[in-house]
Amino acid sequence: MKVQSLGHVVIKVRNQQRAEDFYNGLLGIPIAARFAEMSATFFTLGNHHDFAVFAIGDNADDAPAKSVGLVHVAFKIGDQIEELRDAKKKMEDAGVKVAVRDHGVSKSLYFDDPDGNNIELYIDVTDAWKNDPQLVAVSEPMEL
Repeated sequence: MKVQSLGHVVIKVRNQQRAEDFYNGLLGIPIAARFAEMSATFFTLGNHHDFAVFAIGDNADDAPAKSVGLVHVAFKIGDQIEELRDAKKKMEDAGVKVAVRDHGVSKSLYFDDPDGNNIELYIDVTDAWKNDPQLVAVSEPMEL
């Protein structure tokens, strides 16, 4: 067996409509389908679905900070610093607190969705990691 690629990521949220408003409305990720029986929404970035949310209820508890699980989901938004600046402004204008990081090979914004799931929007700035894979292990705060 050989894994060929990452197929999709599914996260738990409290409220399906609120998640749709965030991921489709604010981030602009197109909705591919809804599965009402499971309170699920499937989003597409070119595949049948690349990302999905499953609503587990408005009263769902937050995951404990020291529990195992997903750290964040990352979405590539381009290759130009202007694209990252525009995204930062859009998020801040929507009242979302954003952290900016320089990863050497990429530059990123980090923020939480309405349910506390950490999301990364990033741009690639070099493919130097192909010659030196260790270059992906960089994370420094930066101004944007």
